[in-house]
Amino acid sequence: MTAPSSDPRCSQPFPEGPLAEHSRFYQRLHRRYAGDLALLPPGFPVLATMEQAYDALCARGCDTGTALRMLRQLVMERLIRLDCEAQAPLADITRAVTELAELALDRACRHARRELDERHGAPCGPQGQPVQLWIIGMGKLGARELNVSSDIDLIYVYEHDGETAGAEGGRGRISNHEYFARAVKAIYSLVGDTTEHGFVFRVDLALRPNGNSGPASVSLAALEEYLQIQGREWERFAWLKSRVVAPRDSIGSPEVQALRGVVLPFVFRRYLDYSVFDALRSLHSQIRDHAAKRSAGHPERANDVKLSRGGIREIEFTVQLLQVVRGGQFPELRRRPTLDALQRLAHAGLMPQATADALAQAYVFLRRVEHRIQYLDDQQTHVLPTRDDDLAWIAQTLGFKDCCAFLHELDAHRELVAQEFDTLLGGAGKKQCNGGGCGGPRAAAPPPPELEALLEQLPGGFRERVAEWRSHPRVEGLRDEARARLFRLVQRTAQWLKEGRVTEEAAVRLANWLEPLLRRESYLALLLERPSVHEQLLHLLGAAKWPARYLLQHPGVIDELVGDHLLSERFVVADFERELAMRLASLRSTGEDDDETLLNLLRRAQHAETFRTLARDVERRITVEQVADDLSALADSVLRITSQWCWSRLKNRHRDEPQFAIIGYGKLGGKELGYGSDLDIVFVFDDDDERAPEVYAAFVRKLINWLTVKTGEGDLYEIDTALRPNGNSGLLVTSFEAYANYQQQRGSNTAWTWEHQAMTRARFVMGSEALRARFDAVREAVITSTRDPLALQGEIATMRERVRSAHPAPAGRFDVKHSTGGMVDAEFAVQYLVLSQSAAHPELRGNVGNIALLQRAEQVGLLPAGVGMAAADAYRELRRVQHVARLDEAPTQVTPPALQAERDAVLALWRAVFGAEA
Repeated sequence: MTAPSSDPRCSQPFPEGPLAEHSRFYQRLHRRYAGDLALLPPGFPVLATMEQAYDALCARGCDTGTALRMLRQLVMERLIRLDCEAQAPLADITRAVTELAELALDRACRHARRELDERHGAPCGPQGQPVQLWIIGMGKLGARELNVSSDIDLIYVYEHDGETAGAEGGRGRISNHEYFARAVKAIYSLVGDTTEHGFVFRVDLALRPNGNSGPASVSLAALEEYLQIQGREWERFAWLKSRVVAPRDSIGSPEVQALRGVVLPFVFRRYLDYSVFDALRSLHSQIRDHAAKRSAGHPERANDVKLSRGGIREIEFTVQLLQVVRGGQFPELRRRPTLDALQRLAHAGLMPQATADALAQAYVFLRRVEHRIQYLDDQQTHVLPTRDDDLAWIAQTLGFKDCCAFLHELDAHRELVAQEFDTLLGGAGKKQCNGGGCGGPRAAAPPPPELEALLEQLPGGFRERVAEWRSHPRVEGLRDEARARLFRLVQRTAQWLKEGRVTEEAAVRLANWLEPLLRRESYLALLLERPSVHEQLLHLLGAAKWPARYLLQHPGVIDELVGDHLLSERFVVADFERELAMRLASLRSTGEDDDETLLNLLRRAQHAETFRTLARDVERRITVEQVADDLSALADSVLRITSQWCWSRLKNRHRDEPQFAIIGYGKLGGKELGYGSDLDIVFVFDDDDERAPEVYAAFVRKLINWLTVKTGEGDLYEIDTALRPNGNSGLLVTSFEAYANYQQQRGSNTAWTWEHQAMTRARFVMGSEALRARFDAVREAVITSTRDPLALQGEIATMRERVRSAHPAPAGRFDVKHSTGGMVDAEFAVQYLVLSQSAAHPELRGNVGNIALLQRAEQVGLLPAGVGMAAADAYRELRRVQHVARLDEAPTQVTPPALQAERDAVLALWRAVFGAEA
C-alpha cells in the first residue's frame, strides 16, 4: 500500500476526545456493562484479577457461561483503553488474552466434567485409574500470543480408552470416547456459543486428527497412531506451538510427559529436515491463493496485515520453518513465542542478528496494527479499514503524526518481511542467503530425466558409479519425489563437473556418500534447497579421503556448511559450552534429558565442531598448529562438560562438586591433538571422605563409558589411561597424594624415566583450582629434579631406539615421525633438555610445545646459534607433511631427497644435545 504525499488521507483530521472512545466495540461495552466494569480490579488484567472478577460475577448469580462471557467484555474494555491510550506493551496484551482463554477453558472443563461425572461416573483407565482430559492449545494460544479477537485452535486428547464408572448402582455407564465427546460439546457451549453477552472465544477444532471429519476428542494412543502413520508435513507446523492449556491441575502432571513423548518426535525429526521446505511452500501458496480470491473484486482486502504479502503469517512461517528444520538436533530452538524464537535463531547463527531484530520490530508493529483493526468492531479481521477516520484513528493510537507516516512505516515493514520470506523459500528475493535459512530451487522446477537418460549426460567415472544404481534396492525403493531430488542433484553435479567447478573424484565420492543415506531423504532436500552447501560438500569430498570418510560416518555435520561464518571463525570454548548448557536446559524443561539423549547431544556437538575445524583446515584458513589448538580446546571442553553431567547423574555421589581432576598427557597434554587422536589422561581425586575411593571409581567408569560408548551418533574419543601410576595394573583413579608420591620418587613404588618424559608434556585439563596449583607444583618438582645427565642421556637414547625399532620405515623411505631425523628425535631431544636443564633455566618449565621450547633453548644458550630455530622450523614442516598425508590417508613416508633439509636440521639438534649421531 503506497501513501504519496498527495493522498487526501494525509490531511485526514484525527478523532477528538479519549482515543479509546472511537472504537465502536468500546462504545458498545460502555453502553451495556458500565455498571460492571469496576468488578475487574484496577490495573492490567492478569490471571489473579480476572479470577476475582469471575468470582464476583458468580456471586451475583451468573452461571459459568454468563460469568465467562461478561468477564471477557470487562477484559476487552480494559485492554482497549490501556493499549490505545497508554501504549501498553504488546506482550502484556497477548498475555492477558491468553490467560483469559486459559481461565475460561479451565472453568468450562471443570464444570462440564462435574456434570458428566454426576450422570455417568468418572472415566476409568485399564487398571481402573482416573483418566485425564487434556485441552491442547495450538497456534497463538499455545505460544501465549493470542490477539484480542482470536479464535482458539484446540485439540482434545484423553489419556486412555475405557468406560466410565457409572452413577450410583452402575447406571449411565458409557465409553470414555462418548464421555469426552460430550465434554467437548459442553465446553464449547460454555465458551464458544453466542448468547446475549456474546461469546468468550470462537473455537476451532479443525486441526484435530482427520480435521472436521474426525472425532471431537481422541485418545492418546489414537493420536500417536495418527501422527506416526497419517500426520502430514503441514501438521508439524501446527503442532510446533502446541501446549496443554487446561485443565490447570493437569498441566504439570507427570502424565503430560507421555503426550510430549508423542508430539515432540513428530514435530522435530532426529536429523536435519529440509524436506519441509516444499511442504511450507505448498501451504503458503494455498494461503496466498485464498487471500487473492478473497480480494478479487475487493482491492481493499489486499491490505491484510496477517495474510497478505509481508504479513504476520510470513514472519511466523520464517521462524517456524527454521525451527522445524533444526529443532530436532538443537532443542534450544523449540520456543513457542515468535519473538523468543527469533532471538534463539539469531543466537544459533541461522539468521543475522540485524535481520532477527528487524523481523521482531515488524512483528510487534503488525500485531499492534492488527489489534487496532479488531478493536474497532470486535471482528476477526486483519484488513485495514476503508474508512478514513478509522485509518486516522489507528495512526493516532500508534503515535504517528498522520496516516501517510503510518502507511509508509507499514509498507517498509511488510517489504522487509516479504523479502526475507522470499529469500528463505528461494523465491524472487534478490538477497543472498544468510546463516542457514535460504531455499534453493523452486518446487516448479522441470522434472529430471529418468536414470538411463541421465547417464547419457554424465562423464566417464561418474557415469560408471551412478550406473550401479540401475538395480540398487535403495534407489529402487525411493519415493518418486525423493528419486527426482536425487537425479536433480546428479544433474547439477554433472553440470558443475562440465564447467570445471568440481572434480570427477569429488563427484564419485558424492555418489558414495549419498548411497547409504538415501533413506534419509532430508539430506537430499538440504542439498537441493541449498546449492552452496552442495558445492561446498563436493569441494570437501574432493579435497582428501579423511574428510570424505568423516562425512560418511557423521553425515549430519553437513548442516554446518549452511552458515556464512564457518570458514572465518575459530572454535570458542565459551560459546560451545553456553550452547550445550542451553540445550540441556531445553531438554530438562520437557523431561527429555535421559542419558541416551545427552550422549547423542554431546556427540553431535563434538562432531560439528570437529567438522568446522576440518573445513577451515582443508580450505587452508588455519595452520596445523591452529588445528591442534582448536581440537585440543574442544577435547578439554568435552571432558569438562561430560564430567559435570556425569557427576550430576551419579547416584552415589556424596558431595555437590567433586574434588577431582583430569591430567592430560601426550598430544592432549601438549595441545597437539589431530583428527581421531585418542586422549591420554590420568584421573586423580583429593577427598578425605571414606567413601571417596568407591565413589570416584564409579564416577570414572561412568565418565569413560560416556566418552567411548558408540551410540547412533558415534563416539567421542578413545581413552588411554596407561600413563596412570603403575600403568594398566594400577588403579583407574588415584588419590592425588599417591599420584604425587609416585611421580616424586617417594616410597618404593615410583615412576620410571619414560614417565618423567611424559610429564614434560603433562597438563592440568580440568578440576578444582586448588588441585590445579598442586599439580603444577608436582610437575615442576618432577621436571626440575636433580638428575645424572649421562644416565638420563642413555635412558632416553635407549627408549628412542626402542620406539624406532617398533616403527621401521621401508628401505629407501623416510618416515617423517619415526625415521632418524624425524619428529620423534626432536621430541626426545626437547624432553632431555627439559629434564636436565629446567632447574637452571625456568624458561623451559612451561608446557608450551616443542617448537617454542626449541626456540627458548637456543635463546638461553643451550643450543648453538641457529640450531634450535632451524629444528623448530623443521619440526613445524614435518608436522605439516604428516598432517596433510593423514588427511588423505596416505603413507607418512617420503623418498629422499624430499625433506632432506628438515631431516638435517633435526639431526643437527640431536648431535648438539646428545653429542652423537642419532
